[in-house]
Amino acid sequence: MIIVTTPDIPHYRIKEVKGTVFGLTVRSRGLGKDILAGLKGLVGGEVGQYTEMLEDARKQAMERLIANAERLGANAVVMVRFDSGEIAQNMSEIVAYGTAVVVEKDD
Repeated sequence: MIIVTTPDIPHYRIKEVKGTVFGLTVRSRGLGKDILAGLKGLVGGEVGQYTEMLEDARKQAMERLIANAERLGANAVVMVRFDSGEIAQNMSEIVAYGTAVVVEKDD
């Protein structure tokens, strides 16, 4: 599966557009991570617990995007983007989205 943030892929041509695909995940920080992050917030610096959680969430969102593209019969996704938001006080939503396409090598 080819995944790009651009509208086209060098040396490939888009043969068919399958449609919009996305991968979504919602994560809760949990009380333990909130307490550790709060302590880290007092002294400053990167909050590793949140960084790790968001990295994992992005990976999962991307895996779900790829699975949805494969179900449509695509072999690539173009114009991939991430978006995030907060749901309630301690939950984060991460979504990866793009356009599923079938590409073939240029001659």
